[in-house]
Amino acid sequence: MSSRSDSGSGEDSLDRLLPPAGAPRRRSATSLSKTEPPLLRTGTRTIYTAGRPPWYDEHGAQSKEAFVIGLCGGSASGKTTVANKIIEALDVPWVVLLSMDSFYRVLSAEEQTLAASNDYNFDHPGAFDFQLLVATLKKLKQGKSVKIPVYDFTTHRRQKDWKNVYGASVIILEGIMSFVDKELLQLLDMKIFVDTDSDIRLVRRLRRDITERGRDIEGVIKQYNKFVKPAFEQYIEPTMRLADIVVPRGGGNMVAIDLIVQHIHSQLEERELSVRALLASAQQTQPLPQTLSVLESTPQVRGLHTIIRNRETSRDEFIFYSKRLMRLLIEHALTFLPSQSSVVQTPQGHEYEGRSYNGKGITGVSILRAGETMEPALRAVCKDVRIGKILIQTNLDSGEPELHYLRLPKDISEDHVILMDSTVSTGAAAMMAVRVLLDHEVEEDKIMLVSLLMAELGVHSVAYAFPKVKIITTAVDKSLDDFLHVVPGIGDFGDRYFGTDGSDGWSDEDQEQPSY
Repeated sequence: MSSRSDSGSGEDSLDRLLPPAGAPRRRSATSLSKTEPPLLRTGTRTIYTAGRPPWYDEHGAQSKEAFVIGLCGGSASGKTTVANKIIEALDVPWVVLLSMDSFYRVLSAEEQTLAASNDYNFDHPGAFDFQLLVATLKKLKQGKSVKIPVYDFTTHRRQKDWKNVYGASVIILEGIMSFVDKELLQLLDMKIFVDTDSDIRLVRRLRRDITERGRDIEGVIKQYNKFVKPAFEQYIEPTMRLADIVVPRGGGNMVAIDLIVQHIHSQLEERELSVRALLASAQQTQPLPQTLSVLESTPQVRGLHTIIRNRETSRDEFIFYSKRLMRLLIEHALTFLPSQSSVVQTPQGHEYEGRSYNGKGITGVSILRAGETMEPALRAVCKDVRIGKILIQTNLDSGEPELHYLRLPKDISEDHVILMDSTVSTGAAAMMAVRVLLDHEVEEDKIMLVSLLMAELGVHSVAYAFPKVKIITTAVDKSLDDFLHVVPGIGDFGDRYFGTDGSDGWSDEDQEQPSY
């Protein structure tokens, strides 16, 4: 997974995350944990990554904000280089690098003309959309999904498509005016000023603007003397006094970068928490919540459970009868969607008063990998349903669920969402998936958690944290064993369905051992 500003959601293919077939394991401090096992195998390829640990407490509320670092300095001072060196040395997942260059104001026609002739001052505070930048950084710091504008330096315009960014543990904001706005300053947990000699900055700016931004040398020098140099002296250099750390010589100063990384690590350690332990130790003695709906235990449903719970059932029969149960479960879940009275004309010319869906859209989101097995049942009964995917797995060292990957449809916030997983034991992974949806502005009462089998603890955990989420299942088992397996349970659903034995040292979230 990319640890840069595109980490998180989007419409990109899962193949984007895969190394070429036969490629050696590549070490990347920003996306690979030293102790992390292979994440996902498909064909002959393997994804390696590190996941995002819980950023909320057992109540489902955000318990820790992202740690925000502000990087300031003159134009071409090496801010991006310093940011990348920090990211490399941090060795933590889900780091977002946010550039102020993305937040240049939309120019008027007159300003566009000035920009084309190098007569517009891009190095003035008024050139930036601080209102949008502050609002975006606030949401990102709170763990929510945001859209970042993409600025085209050749045309001096924002591109039509904005970039989706989500899931920051650490945010690095770099820009020449990072310390100018008072409201922006209040969002920064650590402020770093990159101090580089003016002659070096000029040479770097010439190289960058000519090769990367299509400018001519005369225009670059004109702009530097008229705007860049005076702006540095008037607006940027005075903010050096606001910095917690000043880094001379930029990215080559590894002593300063090491000190910065040590401080960030200490801050992140203070924010760690164990959601799974909190859930597992909770005493759930109250009755099952009213938001829970269990499929009626008819002889057919009991018969299907008898087959799929039987350890002697073959894989073919397990898949066949699981699919039958999934179909019944999805049909039952759809009855909880909002509906309204609808009158139609029959072929005989008579009116029939029935019901129709009263909502904008329906999106199914599967928690990979076992939740994906429920997608065909949803597609079979819900025409044109959109599908999203969330990959949540257990960290084998901490035992905590970790978010590794998500792909959600655009404008999912307007839909009713059916969140699908095979089994739920403690509820930790289900809670993480719900939290992701909420961070993408899906309304809580528009989320339905649908699972073939749940433990009472998982039901209580989800209902306690998210009382408006509808919980729908075919059965609720009473307890968990010492390894947090559902008892009597259904076994390792993923292994039984996909024919894997789980003996390769890595585990899916849907496996009953790490399934929450």
